[in-house]
Amino acid sequence: MKNKILYTIIALSSFLVIISCGENKDNAAAAQEAPPAPFPVTQLQIKTVTGFTEYPATIEGVVNSDVRAKTSGYIEKVYVDEGQKVRKGQVLFKLETQSLSQDAGAAKARINVAQVEVDKLIPLVEKNIISAVQLETAKANLAQAKANYSGVSANIGYATIKSPIDGYVGSINFREGTLISPSDARPLTTVSEIDQVYAFFSFNEAQYINHLQRSEGATKAERIKNSPDLSLILANGKMYSEKGRIQTSTGQVNQSTGTIKIRAAFDNPNEILTNGNSGRIRFPIEYKDAIVVPQTATFEQQGNVMIFKLGEDNKVETAILEIEGTVDNLYVVGSGLDVKDKIIISGVGKLRNGMVIAPQDTTFEEAIKPIATLFRN
Repeated sequence: MKNKILYTIIALSSFLVIISCGENKDNAAAAQEAPPAPFPVTQLQIKTVTGFTEYPATIEGVVNSDVRAKTSGYIEKVYVDEGQKVRKGQVLFKLETQSLSQDAGAAKARINVAQVEVDKLIPLVEKNIISAVQLETAKANLAQAKANYSGVSANIGYATIKSPIDGYVGSINFREGTLISPSDARPLTTVSEIDQVYAFFSFNEAQYINHLQRSEGATKAERIKNSPDLSLILANGKMYSEKGRIQTSTGQVNQSTGTIKIRAAFDNPNEILTNGNSGRIRFPIEYKDAIVVPQTATFEQQGNVMIFKLGEDNKVETAILEIEGTVDNLYVVGSGLDVKDKIIISGVGKLRNGMVIAPQDTTFEEAIKPIATLFRN
């Protein structure tokens, strides 16, 4: 009886194994017969695109003239206010001149005394009563007295301090009653001409070399002349209305920072910009006849930017890209692709190297169109 039960169990087990194997074969056959998954692909095209790189910038007036005292004295009057527009020669400060006037009176008196002495000696020399040396000494004393008077008179003139240029008054560092002198470290104020302003920014060494190589010209001056127009983003985030141009560069790498200082000029007809402003230079970079791909078609692996391209028999294969630049949602490809290639533009996370797909052709313009960002309240 026991043997019959054992034989029955063995027979049943064998039957189930046979059925299971059959099912697995059927599933495998079904999997092999499943059609390839569809993925959108596009044929690469050559395009010319322009990207932008931003650099922090500081703004200065084309002319910034420090106003300093040429003589010592107490400030008696300040005639202007900070930010005021002034003309060349306009009085800005007046120093107290009472003591200088007293010095001028004394110097004038010494001139008179010396002149009397000269006048007295002239006839005596003519009559040979005294030697000519005494007269020459008196004349020297007269010249010295006149020089002293001229110096005091100049100081009186220096007490009236005028603007050296047309422009705008900056911070006034000293007020009425302050004793000032020519040796003061800080100027009385600074007058800035801002009809045009300079924007200073810096390239690192690689950026500077790239800029020179992209610009046309046989010399540095020609390449600077052929540089593209620049935009300026103001501190409030808005774009400045006027375009700027690079005028010059130091041409030398600062060993401390590894950068090269660049100077650009912007017209300032509405006087929006002033000395000390900050902003960001927006520098355009044109990539001519470049291969571009949408960033969404790429993925990163071990620090490399990679993409799937369509190979023979609709098999996908990976390619490592060398990225030359970024323009909006696109990568500018330096190497890794040929214009004859077709690439898979979406769903790359589901792909594996060597996988067969059903390619769905998409126009290149549609493939590189930015994806709209949706916001939900």
